[in-house]
Amino acid sequence: AGPVPGAHPSVPRPDGAASAGVAGPVPLGWRVVVAALVGAVAGAVAQAWGRARGERPRVLHAVDLAEAPYMRTMAMATVTGETAATRPSANDVAYDARLVAENPELILAHLKARGLTEEQEQAVARIAELNANKGALTMKRDSALGQRKKLSGQIGALMRGDAQSKDEQVKKKALMMIGKIKKTVEESNAIAEQVDAELSAQQAEVEALFARLPNLLSDNVKQGASEEENELVSEWGTELRMLGEEGDYKWHDEVAQGLGGYDPASAAKISGSRFSVLSGDVARLERALTQFFLDQAAENGYTEMSLPVIVGRTALQGTGQLPKFEEDLFKVGHQVNGEDSFLIPTAEVPLTNLFADTILDHSQLPISLVALTPCFRAEAGGYGRDTRGLIRQHQFHKVELVKITAADDSVAQHELLTTHAEGILKALKLPYRKIRLCSGDIGFGARECYDLEVWLPGQQTYREISSCSNCWDFQARRMKLRYRAPPPAEEEAAAGGKKKAKKLPNIFAHTINGSGIAVGRALVAVLENYQQPDGSVKVPEVLLPYMGGKEVLPPAGN
Repeated sequence: AGPVPGAHPSVPRPDGAASAGVAGPVPLGWRVVVAALVGAVAGAVAQAWGRARGERPRVLHAVDLAEAPYMRTMAMATVTGETAATRPSANDVAYDARLVAENPELILAHLKARGLTEEQEQAVARIAELNANKGALTMKRDSALGQRKKLSGQIGALMRGDAQSKDEQVKKKALMMIGKIKKTVEESNAIAEQVDAELSAQQAEVEALFARLPNLLSDNVKQGASEEENELVSEWGTELRMLGEEGDYKWHDEVAQGLGGYDPASAAKISGSRFSVLSGDVARLERALTQFFLDQAAENGYTEMSLPVIVGRTALQGTGQLPKFEEDLFKVGHQVNGEDSFLIPTAEVPLTNLFADTILDHSQLPISLVALTPCFRAEAGGYGRDTRGLIRQHQFHKVELVKITAADDSVAQHELLTTHAEGILKALKLPYRKIRLCSGDIGFGARECYDLEVWLPGQQTYREISSCSNCWDFQARRMKLRYRAPPPAEEEAAAGGKKKAKKLPNIFAHTINGSGIAVGRALVAVLENYQQPDGSVKVPEVLLPYMGGKEVLPPAGN
């Protein structure tokens, strides 16, 4: 991941010099709390001012976290009470910059669970500080505008009155007074414009700082520092695993080369390392997998989409890859709507951004989409890891599942999407396990995430093949994706009686995404799990229609 910028220079460092009369430096945590208290006071004043102007307070919408049992659980780790004790719930809050400013303790608790960095802690403090400044600046601007309005009224009264007098002395005095008042009005205008500029600059800084903060966590996510503490939810097909010592079974690259269908040297010659050239039966097997995945998605109600693979910076900001992960992307020398563009790291980016700046009707939800695209990842942070074979490539194909849902339906839809990905592995008869990622391993934009890990005999271990994330409204807020709240049942009934319906609020949608599934990883799994002692590979039964009925892929030369 790319570096996170530090706080504004005006935020003192924890190791800075002590102030006069203070024994030592003030800890950053205390500065966050103090800034939050000041921000809360300013926020209360702003809300009172808003009520005076007739503004409605914002409404927070609760989310039902009840999980539906979509599959039999063979092994389940329990999230202990310690999680709730050490991390306050964020299930019923609206996660925006205002929340960061007004409740930094909650934000810091979730960031600490993820592995809080100094830059993130400073960002929270700076947002709280800017929020406190915003209240004072807003009052200063409104005061200047109020004075301008009052003085403009005085000018109008003089213009209609004494300035029209036939008495030259009275008229002259009135005109002189108008001139003086106009100068004061100009000063008020200048103050208001200056404050507006300051507010705009502060808002831009707040947005930049907030964009660097990851999502909050679901109550279901276990506290943990790394993947070693992820939660095992279930296992499937354990009896199908080809068990032995490492070396008893070939790796996928050896199997594919034995079939005469994998040529890494040619890929390196034209594109460099971590690219691949597939041919013959191996290439056809890859195509068969993609067709099977898309057909399965269609049967599960997903609409297939064909999408651009070059997107602008704004799209990647909407889904959360930017600004934090820019060094992991492939930037291209092409402008998209006047801004930088990149090759997509996943079809999640264009699929979800189809609805950016959109207000949907509740009746349209959930929306279920699927797309097959090439994906491109520089993965600068992953240099040197998993470089053998097809495990970690710069370019790979993936079938992506995306759902746009109502806030109160996203948990159930997340479970459903995950079962769709699991159904593919079951159909292919590939042993796998389902893992719920802990707080220290979960992705930047995810509120809750399941990883599906497939058994690989060559390595005698499980490896990730699909990641299914519920982002809640994290992405929707960034891309301004909302839906109209449904009317209460009693109002729907009254609609037939010509009763005027109340104006309902627009709610940020929830977004869910998951691999359905990664084609390259699936090819790896099939090659390793269906390898035969003579070097051939059996074709999974569900893929036979896509392979022209070919049941076995023979070794090269046979």
